[in-house]
Amino acid sequence: MTGFKGNKASLPQKPCAACGRPMTWRKKWARTWEEVKYCSDRCRAQPGKSPS
Repeated sequence: MTGFKGNKASLPQKPCAACGRPMTWRKKWARTWEEVKYCSDRCRAQPGKSPS
């Protein structure tokens, strides 16, 4: 496949649990989208986050 050619505005989004930035669905997250909570490794490693 040569990449996404559709309407990117229609992809699902959700906020990062640490910083609140909107995260847009990525093909890499297709199988684990429900478990994705953080937008980056930096947010994941941030101290003081609420335990899940």
